[in-house]
Amino acid sequence: MTRRPVRRAVPMCVLFVGLMAGYLLRATSVAHAHADPGRQKADRTTAEPEVAQGASSARLRPDGSLSDVAGSSSSDIWAVGQQSVWDIWMNRGVITHWNGTSWTEVGIKGDTTGAGHLRSVAVSSSDEVWAVGEGHDGLPYVVKGSSDGFDRVTVPQFRTGDWLGGVTASTGRVVAVGSRDDRTFMAVTSGSAKGATWTTALGPQGVLYGVAVSGKSDGWAVGDDGKQPLIMRLSGTGWKSVHLPSIKGGFLRDVYVDDRKHAIAVGGVFRSSGRIAPLVLRWDGKHWTRNDPPEKQAELYGVTGDGDGTYWVSGYDPAHGAEGFLLRYDGSKWTTLRGRAAAESRTVRLQAVTHVAGLTMAVGHVLDADDHYTDLIERFGPPEGQEGSTAG
Repeated sequence: MTRRPVRRAVPMCVLFVGLMAGYLLRATSVAHAHADPGRQKADRTTAEPEVAQGASSARLRPDGSLSDVAGSSSSDIWAVGQQSVWDIWMNRGVITHWNGTSWTEVGIKGDTTGAGHLRSVAVSSSDEVWAVGEGHDGLPYVVKGSSDGFDRVTVPQFRTGDWLGGVTASTGRVVAVGSRDDRTFMAVTSGSAKGATWTTALGPQGVLYGVAVSGKSDGWAVGDDGKQPLIMRLSGTGWKSVHLPSIKGGFLRDVYVDDRKHAIAVGGVFRSSGRIAPLVLRWDGKHWTRNDPPEKQAELYGVTGDGDGTYWVSGYDPAHGAEGFLLRYDGSKWTTLRGRAAAESRTVRLQAVTHVAGLTMAVGHVLDADDHYTDLIERFGPPEGQEGSTAG
């Protein structure tokens, strides 16, 4: 786990709130990489300045939050998260689908124990979607399905206390990452058919939150070792840690891969003040190097791209906490994108972002002045009336 400031001599009522806040930070502010099969080389319609096109909700039950989003097209997008986030024993995982017009919750069939928080989703094809998180039986939770419904997938190697944070999927391959006994943990299947064989492996000390695979023998998983960022690379010989710049207090939450020579990972750095500075690392085919965005205090959660060198990063900017926050990087310049302002006191966190067919969609939640959560979906694109806009 990442380091967090230690507070002592707190009243019990404040301690409870603090513990819940820490749980939610780990549980809802983690976004995860996934391969979008609809990803294509950009047609450069996104070169136009982007603006917030509108905010909406998937209309989850009270205290709902969305943690991740992935899609194969602008009319086939999936998001996962949880409802009743304040109750760590009774919270319920949720899977919801966008068909280009509306969001519809899709259920998990025949599972009496039920899903807790679902943290990550990956779309292998329009008929095969995977999600991971935690179950109320104490085991990691893996589901596979489509708009017809989802089924829990049994992985015999899982043990009580194992934790999954990210998943990526392509035809015939699924990779999930997390932690076991304070060590990095990977679960992989080489086949997506029912009854496919899973293999698991342990890595170095730490936890993995995000994973992306660009081929059968090339991919990245990101997290931290409790003191510094951690990146592991998949090669023909398995997963191995790679050398990174020394970044004390750093952590990574998400990774996106263009190809073997281009990837980007995002996260943050804990400061002695208790604040979090943004962290962006870029892969050039040989080295991971740091690339600082313009905001100096923003928290970065998720990253996606168009497959042609443009990236979008979702997060939270405490200086504009009531507005949705995205960063866009075109390979040379950072641009800050903000959601529309609101009059009421609130905090907006965009936990994850996807970009498909010219549509940039970010998901997360709004936390109001009474500490109630409401799921949030923000769309970004060219101003209305410009060619390539995606109002809907």
